[in-house]
Amino acid sequence: MENEEESPFRIISTVRALNSALRDKLRDDTETTRSCGGDRVPNEPAKLWFKESSAKNLRNRDFLSPNTVLTALYDDGQVPPAVLNNVLSAHGSGVLPLHGAEVVAEGLRVCVDHPAAFRRVLSRAAEYLRPSGAQREGCVLLNCPALHTRDTHITSHTLTLGQLRTVLIADHLGVLLRRQGYSVLYCPALPEDGDIINFIKALGVDWPTVPVSWSNEGREQKVLEDLRSSPYREMECEKEKTRRNGEETEEEEHRVEREVKINLKEVVQEQGLQGYDPSLGTCTVQRETIAHLAQLDRVAAAADSSVAMTVLHVASCQDEFRQQQTAMLWRASGATATQRLVVCGPVKTPGAQLSAAQYLQLRRSQMKEASEMKYGEQVEGQTWDDIIRVMTSATVRFELLSTVHTSPVTLEVQKEGGVSTKGPRGGVFVMYNCARLHTLFSSYERGVQEGIYPEIPESSELDFSSLKEEGEWLLLFNYLIPYSELLDQSGRTLELEGGGVRVNLKTEQACKFLVSLSKDFSSYYNRVHVLGEPLPHLFNQMFCRLLLLSALRELYHSALDALNLPPIPQL
Repeated sequence: MENEEESPFRIISTVRALNSALRDKLRDDTETTRSCGGDRVPNEPAKLWFKESSAKNLRNRDFLSPNTVLTALYDDGQVPPAVLNNVLSAHGSGVLPLHGAEVVAEGLRVCVDHPAAFRRVLSRAAEYLRPSGAQREGCVLLNCPALHTRDTHITSHTLTLGQLRTVLIADHLGVLLRRQGYSVLYCPALPEDGDIINFIKALGVDWPTVPVSWSNEGREQKVLEDLRSSPYREMECEKEKTRRNGEETEEEEHRVEREVKINLKEVVQEQGLQGYDPSLGTCTVQRETIAHLAQLDRVAAAADSSVAMTVLHVASCQDEFRQQQTAMLWRASGATATQRLVVCGPVKTPGAQLSAAQYLQLRRSQMKEASEMKYGEQVEGQTWDDIIRVMTSATVRFELLSTVHTSPVTLEVQKEGGVSTKGPRGGVFVMYNCARLHTLFSSYERGVQEGIYPEIPESSELDFSSLKEEGEWLLLFNYLIPYSELLDQSGRTLELEGGGVRVNLKTEQACKFLVSLSKDFSSYYNRVHVLGEPLPHLFNQMFCRLLLLSALRELYHSALDALNLPPIPQL
């Protein structure tokens, strides 16, 4: 078990400790509570504490237990002095250091010891860039139905925007789940050097490939045989007439094998599966489906059989019913892995109809035009080609991933709309602010080389009480500390959510987090001059700020890496 002094601060750990502090006095004083035996006090509100996040509220408190909670817990809402002492002395693994608790008009407010929190976090910033929970065990197979074809290979010109969205979500999920300890497999493998693999690579998607000459026919034949012998197969009966001795006689009914039909309703009912469409009935197995199942079989066979496997089918809402059929056919063929659907809403483009290739080309040309308008003739050469490619990829990813995956996305694709390099507009804005940090540290390092500034000393030698600007605490408390808990959410949801076929993995949170971070960082950076005059009495504050922004730069890199976006060194 981690020592309290060694474990990273966690918001959830702090809230739990504060919850216990409010409840302890009640448990001591009431027989009712002792008899209930649970964590909750009878008639207790579901949420006792609220973490503050707005700059206005963070000026005077970090956590608040509102009056409605206090009134429910205590007579006339009066907090006993012993409870105040409990709150102020709350401690434990991951609990932030507290230095003030006071009843005010809004309720019971608690303040964190800011200098102590700054010192601890910034001296060990790398610990806040990893998932907060223990590394998970298991295998996740990410299946993208949009990429499955057999006879006619899909291309970037036939790929729809809705299908592109599913590919990007599957790619993002793969990164998140690997960080949490899962081994991740992808299906289907795509022909190497084909149009579609080159297209998604241009967007930073890393997907497995096979040689163009590769064939999976042997496994397809096996899947077909498994379905023919499946207990869920429906056999057709008909009367056969034969001629014997010149007379037409009717023979006994017998089974004839024609099409392979599987009763999917029986699969769902007998295996006790939840959430599947009640209209699933008898399904005739098609050649394309056999190829799809054979691909799934091939990838699943490569998994470590000693760990449990979960299959996530990342499908558009238009393909959901068909994918439920495919999932149940795989079950009928003998597959036993847990299967869930990540269903993605449609992508709408009012006034236009674009393929994925046309959409990417539009955004690339708009990005280049916007860059030329801002930076002029310097926008040329391989360096700028790479910058425009990454910025285009960022634009596309943020447009398609920033919305809850079950909801529709509406894109502005009129050519005159353009892509702005200014303002809080998603991917471009995020990449621009990440580049500002790179420029800041390049300037500082150049100043060190020229003898203008000294090297940053060890954090133990710095006085972090100099970080008094409200934006500094906001960046630490709203972004650096909570980030590790954000990384842990997809795996936790996968483990804890009910057994229905659908699962919501909150794939929008990384993009929303980065946009919010960029707004607050931009506001702070525009107000504060970090690299001040080279005067010794100003160095302490400058070094503290540089440590904060260095941690923030690594946070940007980690969050962008979760979207398979490399940081850009300049803009």
